[in-house]
Amino acid sequence: MATNEGVDKLVATHSRAHEYSGKDGASDIMAVGSDPHGDDAGNLRGHTSIGGINGTVPGGMQRLLASLEQVCHKHHGGDLAFLATLLQDKALQALVHVLHALPKCPMSEARELELLLGSAHLNALLEAHDAVARKDFVPSLGEAPCDEDEETVRIVQLVKGNEPLGATVKFCEGAQAITVARILHGGAADRSGLIHVGDQVHEVNGVSVKGRAPLDVVNLLQSQEGPVTLKLVPGEEPLTCAERRLRLRALFDYAPERDPLIPCPEAGLPFCRGQVLHVVSVADAGWWQARWDGERSAPARLIPAPSLQERRFASLRVAGDEAELPGCYYSPLQLKARRAKKVMYHVADNQDFDRELISTYEEVAKLYPRPGLHRPIVLIGPPGVGRNELKRRLVASNPDKFRTTIPYTSRPAKPWEVDGRDYYFVSRALMEQEIRQGRFVEHGKYRGNLYGTSLDTVRAVVNSGFVCVLSPHPQALKMLRTAELKPFVIFIKPPSLEVLKETRNRACARSTFDENCSRGFTDDEFHDILYLGHKMDFLYGHMFDRTIVNEELSHAFHELMTVLKEIEAEPQWVPASWVVASQ
Repeated sequence: MATNEGVDKLVATHSRAHEYSGKDGASDIMAVGSDPHGDDAGNLRGHTSIGGINGTVPGGMQRLLASLEQVCHKHHGGDLAFLATLLQDKALQALVHVLHALPKCPMSEARELELLLGSAHLNALLEAHDAVARKDFVPSLGEAPCDEDEETVRIVQLVKGNEPLGATVKFCEGAQAITVARILHGGAADRSGLIHVGDQVHEVNGVSVKGRAPLDVVNLLQSQEGPVTLKLVPGEEPLTCAERRLRLRALFDYAPERDPLIPCPEAGLPFCRGQVLHVVSVADAGWWQARWDGERSAPARLIPAPSLQERRFASLRVAGDEAELPGCYYSPLQLKARRAKKVMYHVADNQDFDRELISTYEEVAKLYPRPGLHRPIVLIGPPGVGRNELKRRLVASNPDKFRTTIPYTSRPAKPWEVDGRDYYFVSRALMEQEIRQGRFVEHGKYRGNLYGTSLDTVRAVVNSGFVCVLSPHPQALKMLRTAELKPFVIFIKPPSLEVLKETRNRACARSTFDENCSRGFTDDEFHDILYLGHKMDFLYGHMFDRTIVNEELSHAFHELMTVLKEIEAEPQWVPASWVVASQ
């Protein structure tokens, strides 16, 4: 017999037993009497002698056992046997004892609780709690019928003040309509969040633009004063574009008003070579969006993407045209001034200068100064401009801090020279071998002997904790400007021709073009200094971190010391790969 069925019978029997019980439930243990009606009663008689817990059972259970003999003739003997076995279970007897030991709950309190839980107010409160937990705030509405062929029209009103709209438009051939080409970050259109790339412009302040050219629409927008109301047909689902954290150092000068390719000259961002730009969007392949670094609240504007600018530089190089590059009033392929020579460079100059590299932008990051780690100081400039004299004064001002390298040479040592102090004297074969291995920053030949600066000597000075001061040929920047050394390159620029003549003649400066330095500079040598200075600035200016114009040597030295203090105290923009390599 299933347990549930037996329990049901037990409860039913227990109920009948309660009909015979009085208020006093206490009685003694008794055995079930003999059953005169059959063998089952005799069998039951052998199994119903029950000993309760501590020899006692509750009165209700005793009366239940006593009633078994009265009801046994009405039920099958198997049921009575199961009931007898169940009543013999000590756990059931303990449960009955616990039940009787529990305090009696007044019926008035139970009735009051039942009425409270069944009240309409409490049920309404519980239903409201469940609705809030399910966030079921708004009644659900069925889907509204929509016509897929019907265009959705959006009316957008902008209060832009005197600032531009911050968006460019174009004519879309597919839609045969004026569409939004790009949204400038930080502009009025971007701040509204309601205008997206690809939206079709149908009206401006109630004036239809259908059939108009993009320039006409731009002029219409610029002529509007006060709020501007646009009727737009949304394009495809707009793509959200998070603002990037890309910093670029411009390697050329740019004037958008002189660029015929820019979609909107008023939306262009002018910049100078060496200026750091914060690029916020590179979604457009031809025109990126950027702002000057540090101007967080200013809206983004357009700059030519590197790929576009490189194509323009390359096409100018192939054409061999010396005409001015549109929009770029200074670039690595254009002279800023041609005062000394009519031709900037010749084919013969290829061994001294590089023309293959096209530089547009350089990704940069801030390098913070570290105690005990000094960046090499590289002074670049034309012969005769005074860079070697500045290096000499710098080392003499603090020999415990500033050091220069000792050059190598293949010539024999003179009687008064000391190896390792004046030069490192090595064999010509060894020096040629190390030159082929790329272990020399720069090298040259003078009177049949080789001279050069080894990269190992630069590392040795830096690793010793000194500030290494160098004044090499500009081509040495290829090997020096690395993530390992992280040099700070300063261009010593000659002043104007008049100032150059006046200051050098007044100081009785000796010509470095003369082997014995026994005379002053000639006019041709002054012109050569200016020419070479423009040439270096033109070809290597994108690698210069600072420029110092050497009008008066004392003033230039004071400015140099100021720059060096700034390097030690303030973070500097360097190629981003240098910062990654140092982490």
